[in-house]
Amino acid sequence: MSQMTLIKQRTPDQLVRLAQTLDAALEQEGDIVTRLRMIAKAVPGRIAFSTSLGLEDQALLHALGESAIDVDVFTLDTGRHFPETLDLLDRSNMRYRRTVGAIRVVAPDAAETEVLISRDGVMGFRASVEARKACCDVRKVRPLNRSLEGAAVWLTGLRRSQSAGRRSVGFAEYDPSFQLIKVNPLADWSLDWLEAYVGQHSVPVNALHEKGYPSIGCQPCTRATQPGEEIRAGRWWWENEDGKECGLHVPVRDAGRSTGDGPNAPVVTTNKRKTETEGAGA
Repeated sequence: MSQMTLIKQRTPDQLVRLAQTLDAALEQEGDIVTRLRMIAKAVPGRIAFSTSLGLEDQALLHALGESAIDVDVFTLDTGRHFPETLDLLDRSNMRYRRTVGAIRVVAPDAAETEVLISRDGVMGFRASVEARKACCDVRKVRPLNRSLEGAAVWLTGLRRSQSAGRRSVGFAEYDPSFQLIKVNPLADWSLDWLEAYVGQHSVPVNALHEKGYPSIGCQPCTRATQPGEEIRAGRWWWENEDGKECGLHVPVRDAGRSTGDGPNAPVVTTNKRKTETEGAGA
């Protein structure tokens, strides 16, 4: 019997309990590499990691290389990325191909994209929140859905201190829409911890972070932030600040969580790289 058959034979209640057990175990473990190995051991089947190439996902990519676990790494090419993001994709493949494998590039369906542009125009996403979410749906959400089919674990770089909407992010939870366990091994990391880890291991990062872009998405939907603004203020900046998400990460639960100030900070041995930048994940 295959590992995928084992995970699919479990009932939703069993998967919820498995996620709760894993969540509690990851909360007690502070080392990121050990956390990744715990995930692979606890849940049989394919581990899928959708990387946005932000700081969090780059740190996670590096840790995956050190963990030596089997993982399917892919990125969503929306067709609207900054050149700097595509350059980082190339550099990341060169750095981690031997330890993690090549990063698969997943593109939106051509016919769906043509229909979207024909209906809304090339820049139609600026017309309304609904139009913007329709663009995200075709270019990001649907490709993600296809890529997660058959996966047992969806690995993400979400952190609690990224935004108000992510403060309740857990380490592991059952996602009923995909019938898999969604795992966020960096959930309790602060920005300081993240930057220290990236600096210590010389992890490749997007050149735009040094140009005032803490959170990087599609080029037409991202601007540099101003001093004092929230980390994600440059994403879809023409919209209301509340709940600016693309639809990839829909909260499964809302529970009281710490926001990256807990006892399990990753151990680092170099000075922290003090910047205002942060890759905001998807």
